[in-house]
Parts: sequence; C-alpha cells; structure tokens
Amino acid sequence: MTTTGTKGKGREKTVSKSVQPMPPEGPARFYNRELSWLQFNRRVLEEAQNKSHPLLERLRFLSISASNLDEFYMVRAAGVYGQVRAGVAIPSQDGLTPSQQLAEINRFVGGLVYDKQACWTALTAEMAAVGIQIVDGDTLRKEEHVWLETMFMTHIFPILTPIAVDPAHPFPFILNKGLTMAVEMQRQSDGKVMNGLIPIPGQMERFIRLRVGETSTQEIRFIQLETVIGLFLGELFSGVTIRSRGAFRVLRDSDIELQEEAEDLVRSFETQLKRRRRGNVIRLEIEGRMPERLQKFVVDELEVEEHSVFVKDGLLALADTTQLIVSDRPELLFKPFNIRFPERIREFNGDCFAAIRKKDILVHHPYESFDVVVQYLRQAVADPNVMAIKWTLYRTRPETARSSRR
Repeated sequence: MTTTGTKGKGREKTVSKSVQPMPPEGPARFYNRELSWLQFNRRVLEEAQNKSHPLLERLRFLSISASNLDEFYMVRAAGVYGQVRAGVAIPSQDGLTPSQQLAEINRFVGGLVYDKQACWTALTAEMAAVGIQIVDGDTLRKEEHVWLETMFMTHIFPILTPIAVDPAHPFPFILNKGLTMAVEMQRQSDGKVMNGLIPIPGQMERFIRLRVGETSTQEIRFIQLETVIGLFLGELFSGVTIRSRGAFRVLRDSDIELQEEAEDLVRSFETQLKRRRRGNVIRLEIEGRMPERLQKFVVDELEVEEHSVFVKDGLLALADTTQLIVSDRPELLFKPFNIRFPERIREFNGDCFAAIRKKDILVHHPYESFDVVVQYLRQAVADPNVMAIKWTLYRTRPETARSSRR
C-alpha cells in the first residue's frame, strides 16, 4: 500500500497495490496422499447427504463411503502402520513422518466417522417416514417375535458358535472384518463372572427383513442380526445370567506385496490372500454401549495398541447398509439406465480386431457394456497370432468376473 499527496487540496490519496502471494516452498507444496484420499471419501459421503438424490441411492453412497474407509485402513493406512512399527522416521515429501501421518489420519477419520453416523441417523429417520423401518426388540409386534424365534432356531442358531473365554478356552482368532458379539455373564451355580464371544459368520445377512402376516405394500420392516441374537442369548448360553453385551469388529493388515520375479504368481497370490485373513489388527471398532470392563477384555485379548481402538456411538460396519436397498421401492432409486454396446463392433459383425484396425475404440463404463471387453478377450484367446494376454482386473461385479472366467 502506498500514500501520495493530492496537489492543492491538502489531502492524501491512498492507492492499494495488490501483492501476489509467494508460492509455497519445500514440503508445503505437497498435500499428503493419504489425507487426499480421505478428502475424496468425504466427497462420497457428501453425495449421501445430497437431498437431490433419491433416498435409497443416498444410502448406497453412505455404504460405499464406509466400504472405502475399510479398504483404506486395510491397505493404505496399513502401510503407514508398518512404517511406524518398523521405526521409520523419515518424512514424506509433504514433511510428515509416519507417526505424524497416522495421527492426522486418525484425527481426520474421527470427524468423518462422526459425520457418517449423523448421516445414518438422518437417513433412517427419512426411511421410516416413507415406510422403511429398522426396529428393535421393544418395537417388535407379537407375531413378528414368534416368526423371529422360529427363524432363529432353524436358520441362525445352528451356525453360531458361542465361546466361553477362560484359561481352558483361549480367545479365538477373529477374521478380518469379522463382527463379533462379546458377552459378560454370571454363572448361576456359583456366581462366577465369565466372558463369552459369539463370532457372527460373514455370510449371514446383517439386516433381516420381517415378513409376517398382512402388511401394507409400502411398509418394510428390518431388524439387525445382533438384535435378534441378543433376544435369544439364553438359547446360546445356558445356566448363566447375561449381565452385559456389545459388538466389535476388526480390520486387519491386508496389504499385498508381490515380487514380479516370483516363479508362480498364482501360488504367490494364493499364499498372500490367505495371509491377509490373519494380518495384524489395524483398527478395532467397539460398539459404544459395551461396558468399559468388557471393552478392556476385548482390547487386552486382541493386544491392540491404543491408537488402533475406536469406540463408536452408532452402527458398526455401515457398509452392510446396502442390504436395506430394496428393489420394491423403485421411486426411491435412480431411474434405470440402459447400457449400450459399441455400435462399431456390431458394424464389423462382432469382430473386435477389425473394428480396432479401422479406428481406436474407447469403451466408457458403466455407460457402455463390459460384455465387449469379454468378447474382445474371447476373440484374442482364439486368435493364433496372439502370443500372450496380460490383464489388470479391478473391482468387477461378481457376475462379470464369472463370465470372464468362462
């Protein structure tokens, strides 16, 4: 800013000159890549908060955001944890050491998880207003309770394995992303307090749809699997009084490192994938209603460090909420989109190579069918001039993966 005199008037005139900020130098020029990824996942969550989207599509975005965060901890954050455990103190280009990155990751995720739970609470209220309800034991109707008891004894009870944890029965291994119920109980015979676990198999539906009697076509009622198990705990642990319970889940180090010169890549992948299931615990999520003494039991048995323990007020494993997206309420979903098949392939009677020789083809998924890629591969397999096929397959839908294997 400069000041100049104005001739003959005895006044001063102020003239402002804008000063261009100097570009940052050194580490300030960079933004941490892990925090950048978390910023991306926040934008996914913002889509769940966007009320211009149909209600169940917003729920889908919330589920995707939760699934993304699980993968982030299992792979990307796991790499940072590994550096911390190895004592690496060299800062990355943005100037943060692995320990500082870990602290920033957990700080950011704390706010992100809080916002996800707030979004979940808002979505459940909106869903209830349009007839999609998640009920608890207190709001079950009599006929629903009878139906649930039969369903529990015939479909759930046979595949649950309740475990009493004591010196004769050590704490079991908890699978990656495994949801487990911890139970504190008192033996009726001698008053001894004991702890128990109920690992919940991953193939079980997390949300059970209640189908009882004559109900309105607009009324859809779900109940959580943990709630159902809680209703019938007496069937799983006999001769005891249940004092408290709560759920927890673990995320394990699932990062895979392969040497390109490995003699058998298939065998190497099989070995690494088996190892993923038993990796170090990167994140332990505990239900907020679990009493502190039961929390301490879980943390001590899993031997998890304090910075890896997260107590959550709300629903664990929000990625499972995708099970609530029902097809019988199409007005709450995006309008279906009919994908197209590249016309130029049709013009050459399905000959992908001939169409490509004419002009390069860019296939834009999901707006264009993935079937053209499968057709291209099948033609390449049958072509005697093709010597090798190398393909990076990333996150295809299950039915697409099956069709490509055929």
